[in-house]
Amino acid sequence: MTWFKKKKEIKTDKKVKIPEGLWIKCDSCKEIIYKKEIEKNFQVCPKCNYHFRISATERIQFIADEGSFVEIDSDLATTDPLEFKDSISYKERLEENFRKSGLKEAVIYGNATINGMPVVVAIMDFSFMGGSMGSVVGEKISRAAELALEQRMPLLTVSSSGGARMQEGMFSLMQMAKVSAAVGKLKEIDMPYISILADPTFGGVTASFAMLGDIIIAEPKSLIGFAGPRVIEQTIKQQLPETFQRAEFVLEHGMIDLVVDRKELKNTIYTLLQHLTSPVQE
Repeated sequence: MTWFKKKKEIKTDKKVKIPEGLWIKCDSCKEIIYKKEIEKNFQVCPKCNYHFRISATERIQFIADEGSFVEIDSDLATTDPLEFKDSISYKERLEENFRKSGLKEAVIYGNATINGMPVVVAIMDFSFMGGSMGSVVGEKISRAAELALEQRMPLLTVSSSGGARMQEGMFSLMQMAKVSAAVGKLKEIDMPYISILADPTFGGVTASFAMLGDIIIAEPKSLIGFAGPRVIEQTIKQQLPETFQRAEFVLEHGMIDLVVDRKELKNTIYTLLQHLTSPVQE
């Protein structure tokens, strides 16, 4: 009678739990890549060379000498001059972005060195309200230019922005002229200004200080323009090329000077500054 006795199945849980956050899907090639591999590669995909968006703090680590950056005006914060409200109030939106990004505004600036060379740097962070330029962003970048003028140091800016901040209306638009005038003063003392464009750089930032550099550099495949491709297509009723407004397309059409990989950016900036600050040989 025991010949047909059914054996009890012993269930074993052989699933291996993989901790979250170890792998990242590339936004460009869609490959799944080990996170630490990307971190070692300057936050660049090793498969397709896609440059991930990075924070202003990470950007400083890649460009400036270790421990050399000294931030200025870190407590400068935006008010709400228009008492603006859409789905939520502007004050609530600022608080929400502060919690999300850990920043008080979309730009940080201060003194640093690049391979030992003193510079003033101002770096935008897209994670704070899309890197939009309001009155405080304009003020900080203007102060960075004034500091470079006062200390007779080169100025370096890194832009990553959707454009002017609509919640501040005319106060935001005024920053375009203000910042442009501030960086323009550097030409009076022949002090170089290098502008770096990261993905994306649009609107009032493109229409002002981002395109006024003595040398304008972009990271590979960064989107650069004034209005976005969809807006342009809807306006002209034509299909745009796939590469339209990418860094390589913009370089080909003479709008920028160089497209440089992130891991080569620091040494490229240093080499350019050496040439631009060297006394002219007669």
